[in-house]
Amino acid sequence: MDKISIQDLKAGLSGAIAQAEGGQTLVITRHHAEVATLGPAGPAHVRRGANVGKARLKPALTSGTRGRALKALLEDRGDR
Repeated sequence: MDKISIQDLKAGLSGAIAQAEGGQTLVITRHHAEVATLGPAGPAHVRRGANVGKARLKPALTSGTRGRALKALLEDRGDR
């Protein structure tokens, strides 16, 4: 992560935005103290829970459905 002062950010905002678009994260400083970060935007449609990457996956169903789940999926899909 590169550091950039607020003064330098004001002077070169377009360049800083271009760096963020390229995937780089910039730490913005005021009087040599970190105050904010500027980085690439994440996809808006992806939500991550607090436990992402911390646990193993658990099956949604703990016992067999004897084909009932497949039947429900096929009914839901219709002619798609």
